[in-house]
Amino acid sequence: MVATAAMSTYLVVNSTVDDPDLLGEYLKAVGPTLGLVPLKVLASDTTCKTIEGEPPGPRTVILEFESEDDFHTWYESPEYQAIVGKRHAATTGFGLLVKGR
Repeated sequence: MVATAAMSTYLVVNSTVDDPDLLGEYLKAVGPTLGLVPLKVLASDTTCKTIEGEPPGPRTVILEFESEDDFHTWYESPEYQAIVGKRHAATTGFGLLVKGR
């Protein structure tokens, strides 16, 4: 039997910022949670340019996790759940979970 490598998983969040001060609180609090599992911040941009369709806004963040399990460990952790509501309240948008190759 051949062992298979874990597939990277990406969290892609696109939004418009409705409350910059509340988003700032979220950004200060999210830092320590990023060490709960191995992950990379691949992109964080507030001036994305849309080339197709109509996304909610110009703010895009892309995080790379080593596996979907790692994503769930981080996202569902008590530490992250304690602050994610600030991001939801501060922005209008969506998040996608994308499997890598």
